[in-house]
Amino acid sequence: MTEHLTLAMFKERVFDYENEKEWKYRGELPAIIDFYADWCGPCKMVAPVLEKLSDKYAGKLSIYKVDTEAEQELASMFGIQSIPTILFVPKDGQPRVSMGAIPEKEFERLIGELLLPAEAQG
Repeated sequence: MTEHLTLAMFKERVFDYENEKEWKYRGELPAIIDFYADWCGPCKMVAPVLEKLSDKYAGKLSIYKVDTEAEQELASMFGIQSIPTILFVPKDGQPRVSMGAIPEKEFERLIGELLLPAEAQG
């Protein structure tokens, strides 16, 4: 199941940007973070895909959603200008950003390439 993050939860589970200068991911599992808004059409297309992926990769991947309307500080911290903006966060290394609605096959490819390379099924 996808989980909605507040600013406090984000700092606790993903990155405490107030206390860390360099990117340091705090999570146990690689993550996908969807920056969205309720009024955004393409965001509504991405939501069911992320729900499906969260079931498929349960226990291997965390999937979070950030409402850019409610969490404006977070959105501006990441320079989110268009939505949906999807952040692919590997366990180690820098996050990768993808903008716009991406299809399920592309999510699968990026998960295999960036987040779970050992499990890529091609």
